[in-house]
Amino acid sequence: MEAGPPPPLPSGLPVFREEGFGDKFLRKTRENPLVPLGCLCTVGVLTYGLISFKRGHTRRSQLLMRARILAQGFTFAALLGGMVVTAMKARK
Repeated sequence: MEAGPPPPLPSGLPVFREEGFGDKFLRKTRENPLVPLGCLCTVGVLTYGLISFKRGHTRRSQLLMRARILAQGFTFAALLGGMVVTAMKARK
């Protein structure tokens, strides 16, 4: 059984330009701006919580670590929501 030449590619396929990291980051941020916002909030709360822990404010540090978990949950929910919206757009 001999293999013949591969079938021709269908015409009319979209042509995509090469996209760098910065272009992709900006495009994804425009598509779902809540994910970078959630990441920034998580990093901010984490940093402030670590500073409070280092200064000996254990009560504030514990509160901020709990707030960090909430910020991470928000970021995860935003990520999932963005994926659902993208999937719904692809179906249409």
